[in-house]
Formats: sequence, C-alpha cells, structure tokens
Amino acid sequence: MARPSASLHLPGAAAQPINAATPLAGTTKASSVRWRIFAIVFALTMVNLIDRVSLSIAMPTIAHEFSLSPSMQGLILSSFFWAYALLQIPGGWLIDRFGPHRVISWSTGLWGTFQVLAAFATGGLSLLFARVALGAAEAPLFPSGGKLISLWLAPSERSRGAVLMDSGSPLGVALGGLIIAYLIASLDSWRLAFVIAGIATLVLAWLARRYLRDDPATHPQVNAEELEKINAGRATPAAEAARVPVKGLGIAARSLSGLLIGRASWAMVYFGLLTWGPSYLAQARGFDIKGIGAATFVIFVCGALGSLTGGFLCDGLIRKGVSRGVAVKSLLAFSGVVALGAFLLLPTLSNPFAAVALLAMTAFFLMWGSLYWSFPALLAAPARVGLIGGVMNMAGSTGGIAVPILVGIIVQMTGGFAPVLGFFAVCSAVFVLATLFISLDEVRHG
Repeated sequence: MARPSASLHLPGAAAQPINAATPLAGTTKASSVRWRIFAIVFALTMVNLIDRVSLSIAMPTIAHEFSLSPSMQGLILSSFFWAYALLQIPGGWLIDRFGPHRVISWSTGLWGTFQVLAAFATGGLSLLFARVALGAAEAPLFPSGGKLISLWLAPSERSRGAVLMDSGSPLGVALGGLIIAYLIASLDSWRLAFVIAGIATLVLAWLARRYLRDDPATHPQVNAEELEKINAGRATPAAEAARVPVKGLGIAARSLSGLLIGRASWAMVYFGLLTWGPSYLAQARGFDIKGIGAATFVIFVCGALGSLTGGFLCDGLIRKGVSRGVAVKSLLAFSGVVALGAFLLLPTLSNPFAAVALLAMTAFFLMWGSLYWSFPALLAAPARVGLIGGVMNMAGSTGGIAVPILVGIIVQMTGGFAPVLGFFAVCSAVFVLATLFISLDEVRHG
C-alpha cells in the first residue's frame, strides 16, 4: 500500500514534497516531532491544572473574603465540572469533525481568557459563573490529546504518550499549589494570581496554534523515517483511517461500561484530593498557606512521577511479551489497591508530615490511572477516538461534579475528614473492579 507523502522543509532549500517510502538523502535517524507534539500537550495539561487548582488553593482566602459556607465552597469547586462534563461529548464530536489542532487552539485561548475574568469576581455567585465558563472552555483538551495519541503514535508507543499527556495534570497541581500559594502570599492578592495564570495560558494557546498538526504527513519537520515509525503496525495510516465512516460508537458495550465506571470512580479520588486537599491540610493537619502549597507540591510531583513510571513500565512489559490487556489492567488494579489501603491507614497517623508522605506515595500509584488515556485509541474505531475520549472524560467529569459537593456535605455533617477518607477508599475499590471488566482481548483498531 502506498504511503502518504510528507511535505518536508530542508535547511537552505525550497520546500519539496518527499514520499515517505523513499529515505531522505543523508538521513538515517527518524525525527522526533511526535514527542515534541506531546511535550506541548504535556505543557497544556500542566497549565490546565494550574488554572483549575488555583481556586482550590485560594479557597480559604476567598471563603473568608466572601463569607462562604462549606456547602457553598463545595458548590463553587464543583461548578467547573458542570459545563466541562456537558461539553465532553459535543467536544469529542468536534475533535473528530474538525481535528484536535484547531479545537485545542481555540479552547486554550478561551480558558485563558476566562481564568483572567475570574479575578474580577465580586462574590460567590459571580465566581461560580466564571468557573462554569472555564470548565466549558477546558472541556476538549484531554479528548484532543487522546485523538493525537491515535494520530501520532504507533500502538507500541501509546502508553508512553498517554502518560506524557496526563502527567502534566498532577505536575500542574503540584506547581499550581506552589506557584499560586506563593503569588497569593507575596502579592497579597488571589486576583493577581489568577490574572498571571491566565496570561500564561494565552501564550500556550499561541504555541499550540503554531506547532500542532492533525496529520503527521503534513508536518514540515517530520521525515520519512519518523513517518514509518508512526505508521508501524497499522494497515492504514492513522489520518486516513480516521476519515473512514463508522456506525455507532465503535466500541464493545462491556468495555465501554468498565471504562466509564472505572474513570468516574478514579476521578472521585483524584478530584477529591484536588479540590478538598488544601482544606484537609489546613483543617485536619494544621498547615498554613505556604505549608499547603509545599505539601501540595510534594504530593502531586510524586503523582507526576508515578504517571510517567506507569506508562514506561507498561510499554516495557509489552515489549517483553506481556499481553497489553494483562500489562495495562494489572498496573491499574495494583494502583487502586494501594490507594485503598492508604486511605484506610491515613486516619491512624497523627504526624502531619507522615500524612503528607503517605498522600505522596498514594498519588504516585494513583496516577498510574493515566494509562486510561491509552484506551480510546486502543478500543475505539479511529473515526470515534475523539468521541470515546469525550465520553470517558465525561464520566470522569461527572465524578468531578459530585465529589466536591459530597465531601462538603460529609465535612459539614460530621465535622471532620475521617469519613471522607473512607469514602475515597470505597471509590478506589470500585475503580479496581471496573478496570478489570474492560476487555482488551479483541483490540482490532490501529
């Protein structure tokens, strides 16, 4: 089957179309554009989470300024996910229809704008509306990343691609906790901290617009050898396969059920820590604003390292002959079991630094859940990868909507965080069971 042509630009020469099947004169090594693509996606997800966590870090200050009750705080923390969840499926459709490059560029610009506008909130209600708008703008990012995994990476590289994308999430929380806490403390203004975060996002929107592409064959810096690597193991190049019409969702019902329940239960734990973690550290462990920032940094840096470890370990196991289904599901199940045990142990620890160390270890293994972003490209038909990524992320977002409200109610009713930790342990158990229900035995899509 003839390979598509890639338009390559050589230094000092006019641009000429080069057929990907013909080695370029003097070129023996594949270019690495695909990894630079995912470096940008990594940066986008990192800043995405800095913008999200900014409210969690600032919430103790904002709650005092606006006189917000715990229930109202939970409502505001949850509000981001209302539009975020509702727009996952439409966003996934737009990604499959118009391509991730265009969708990412527009959504990043919009969410940077809304992050700046949140700085001008005058009370709980206006802040809530700003967070809803931010959630709407951020909705397409992760499904777009899932689509780029399908378009730019061979099946043997997708676990690494998934964690390179998703590890930006905990690192963004870690840096966000440190940076936003520092800015609030040094500038004595949560509003200025929000403005600075929003401007950084707008810069990344420009970079994404300039460098990302939907079809590797059209990127001016991709050479023939890299295109060969990208299309390895495919019957049809990804960009062509993505244009083949498909009826329905293009995924087995059993796997879809496990995917949705597993992602939702994992998100209940992750976003529970993200939204209420700073308040837990302040109220249950006695940390001040700088201590909260430092502890959050340690916890979620460990999460980012865990995410990367899980992805590289998974691809390593597969290269050694372990089946993809066994490798992925074993790592995910193990991470859930570790989280379950940690949440049961945490209430027994009296030392606040020991508690932070245990949370950091929990985050390391919990973030092996980044492997979930390899599932859309593995399970769905190429023309439905964006949509399935959106459906999966909608399930996670539903957990994100529910957990801040539920935790707020639990804290208000019980006056403490021990029951909340028990709730997270239950969610971890559900995550393990649902993940084992996903079937990778009949993966047919490249």
